[in-house]
Amino acid sequence: MTIPSLPSDAAGPARRTPSRRSMLKAAGVAGAAMTLGGLRAFDAQARVAGPAALSLVPEAQATRLWYPTPAAESAIITQGLPVGNGRIGGLIGGDPSRDFLWLTDTTLWTGGLNASLGGDGQFPYDSASFGTFTMLAKAYVSVPAHTIGAISGYQRALDLSNGIVTTSYTYQGVTYRREMFASYPDDVIVIRLTQTGGGSYTGSVSLNGMHGETTTADGTTRTASFSATLSNGLRYAAAVTAAGTGGTAATSGNTVTFTGCSEVVVVVSGGTNYTPDAAAAFKNAALDPWAVAVSKATTAKNIAGATLLATHTGDYQALHDTVTVNLGVSSATQTSKDTWARLQARASSGIPDPELEASYLHFGRYLAITSSRGSVPTNLQGMWIDRPDPDWMSDYHTNINLQMNYWLADRAGLAPTFMALADYCVSQLSSWTTQTQRFFNDSRNRYRNSNGRIAGWTVATSANIYGGLGWDWNAPGNAWLCMNLWEHYQYTNDAAYLNKIYPLLKGAVQFWEARLITTTVNGATVLIDDTDWSPEHGPYVKGVTYAQELVWALFDLYRKASAALGRDVAYAQTIAGLQNQLYLPVVSPTTGWLEEWMSPDNLGETQHRHLSPLVGLFPGDRITADGSPAALLTGVRNLLTARGEGGYGWATAWRSVCWARLKDSAKAYQMLMVNLRPSINGSAGTSQNFFDIYGGGSKPIFEIDSNFGTPTAMVEMLLYSRPGLIELLPALPGAWAASGSATGLGARGGFTVDLAWQNGKVTTATIRSTTGTATTVKAGTWSQQISLQPGQSVTVTPTSTPTPGRIPQSQLSVRYVDSQETSGENAPGTNVLDGNPATFWHTQWSGANPTPPHEIQLDLGASYSVTNLYYLPRQNMANGRIANYEVYVSTDGTTWGTAVKTGTFANNTTEQAATFTAKTGRYVRLRALSEVNGNPWTSIAELNVGTG
Repeated sequence: MTIPSLPSDAAGPARRTPSRRSMLKAAGVAGAAMTLGGLRAFDAQARVAGPAALSLVPEAQATRLWYPTPAAESAIITQGLPVGNGRIGGLIGGDPSRDFLWLTDTTLWTGGLNASLGGDGQFPYDSASFGTFTMLAKAYVSVPAHTIGAISGYQRALDLSNGIVTTSYTYQGVTYRREMFASYPDDVIVIRLTQTGGGSYTGSVSLNGMHGETTTADGTTRTASFSATLSNGLRYAAAVTAAGTGGTAATSGNTVTFTGCSEVVVVVSGGTNYTPDAAAAFKNAALDPWAVAVSKATTAKNIAGATLLATHTGDYQALHDTVTVNLGVSSATQTSKDTWARLQARASSGIPDPELEASYLHFGRYLAITSSRGSVPTNLQGMWIDRPDPDWMSDYHTNINLQMNYWLADRAGLAPTFMALADYCVSQLSSWTTQTQRFFNDSRNRYRNSNGRIAGWTVATSANIYGGLGWDWNAPGNAWLCMNLWEHYQYTNDAAYLNKIYPLLKGAVQFWEARLITTTVNGATVLIDDTDWSPEHGPYVKGVTYAQELVWALFDLYRKASAALGRDVAYAQTIAGLQNQLYLPVVSPTTGWLEEWMSPDNLGETQHRHLSPLVGLFPGDRITADGSPAALLTGVRNLLTARGEGGYGWATAWRSVCWARLKDSAKAYQMLMVNLRPSINGSAGTSQNFFDIYGGGSKPIFEIDSNFGTPTAMVEMLLYSRPGLIELLPALPGAWAASGSATGLGARGGFTVDLAWQNGKVTTATIRSTTGTATTVKAGTWSQQISLQPGQSVTVTPTSTPTPGRIPQSQLSVRYVDSQETSGENAPGTNVLDGNPATFWHTQWSGANPTPPHEIQLDLGASYSVTNLYYLPRQNMANGRIANYEVYVSTDGTTWGTAVKTGTFANNTTEQAATFTAKTGRYVRLRALSEVNGNPWTSIAELNVGTG
């Protein structure tokens, strides 16, 4: 149901103010350390040793967002500069006489399981039942003498190279500097005040709760702190302290004071007793947040400020420095301007500012590092909010927003930051499963399974951190989350990780196995989704493209996961059969668009913000610029064109990356520029601090998704990858074409890529294997197959001429077999690609003996000019060896046409080639028409495909 009055991508019910919190002074000892799912608990862990010496990137070489005026507290969401360590974060602003820090902890949530349905069979969606992410505290650092009128040369900056916020100015001839950062190793926020020239600081630090808490000071520990308990039983606390050099520090009332200090180190700590364990109701009763907050603050206070900074920057740079991006050189006029003036000049003049655009990409990487480490995932506002009751409860939206938050991580060299999403999904699985089993088939639920069956798990449009779901069911959301989880595996090839997420993949598949229903299309029986919605518009109908594409992708990735792990091989074959029966969308003869519903008509809003019917193009891989039929690609382009700019940052970012996938660099870059337009008076666009503003007018609304989605589009303009293919500069905009480079970009298949270009052409590229073994590198019409071992690298120059050859088996996958024996012996279809001649695929012989023809289909991972199919017969006996055969090549795996080769294989153990006139395609099909001894079986030891 759409509610137009709410300015939301979710268009859900209006916000409500969370209830006031009850008070409790916590007591006890800090509790357990690592908890279910890998989330780092808020506990008193041992400190991580830092580097021997501080090593900051010099200001002249650093990537910085800088401003000549302070950030106003009344405009903190558009002007405040963010810091975070993945768990605790803050927005920083104010003038030197009174700096402010608005604090959050990513696990400070009201609400709970929300285990009930409304009258329409959907979940309540409000801060009382579903809950809301909320603020922790406000901290203030006051130096009363340093008023804005008494100082000169003021400048504040977010230093993306070093991971710190800085402020500098001159007061009475002395240069003063402040460095603010959230340390992941020390798990605190630090504000370090230094000076050069004989000056000093006199002032105070105060801490204000957001929910009626009372702050008290302790002279022994020199801390100001509070603790409390939310109405849902979650305990939380915060503490501040300060240490001075060359002066004194003490407590006075409920503040910490410092007098005559040449250096001051302010430390802020806080947290909750949240634990990602449904069995414990997501709360660790043994953990005392107040004791931990005070302990961490006082421990850090006793460490030198330079050491705290060195530890933080060393840790931060280990992630930040994995990737460099050079999109060209900006003019001296451009670089002389402050960031806000520069952003406005870029928009008004239309002149590209490549260094500014590169800094926007790195800002997205900074947000990933600071908001997604060792805790719950980045939420709708990241972790930075400007009021206790944020819009849409700052929840996890599962129909684009949460997924978009994690598109950037692996592409931009930040794989560790992805794990917050994976750990979250693992921790929520039992609750999501229970909710699905209990509520999905409720008779009031318009989306219920009409066949009465239920299995596995799914989600609603909104989710919280307690296993709770909110608003309408979003049945395909489980498949979309699994797509994110699977893609991380494609980058890492980490088998332990794949085993960890496998229950999520299988549970989602089981849900859809139970849900799908049959219908007839053009005389063929196909499988379709039951009654559903194309987010967030149009009718409630069956077979929406959004669901059909996501379920196809889910079944495809599950088959591959099963094969990679050797788990549930027979079940995976069942799912392969279902995948082949799925209805897939066609181009409407009426609109010329890819159909969004099983109708030739447009049943929704032409320029709707969501691109739900294009999930098969991005983030999916079913539709590709190099492998899909021309008519299908035309329908995709027509739909994307009709959708317009999107209106909101996340929607425009999605459009940009879709245009990049279609290799339309001009339109991809145009969408980037739409998102980089300055947000004026709360309009949609980029704010002074580079946050993406959804809109909101006098109360601007920050949504973080575009801050990840837009940089993702930028990376995809430079590099496209899927297992078996790395394409360099697929959509390089003219604005960046003169010269540039990038290093460390992630490529699926287990690789990283460095590349440089001149005049729009790749000059050199180095591909490094992290876990991958073989792939094809492509640039324009040039391509080259490479084989590497983990740790090895190869440098290519696209001017060289590639030679025809075999596609590496590691790039291929078995898409379908009509039969396989997994009971009497281990002979699944995947054996034909395992590189082991002693193993083989064998059709079923135990319990049944289906007769020929038998067939196997291969997915090449990319489109090729195919010239050969190499067949190695079973080695230990003749049973199942193929006699007569047919070979087909297809671009889409659905339309096969006539055989490209027919013939008869010899009855021996040597490899044999079926050679034919080159045909371009991504899928190869071998049909075994008969067996050498007239038996009903087919067996194959190995298959490979050759290109010409």
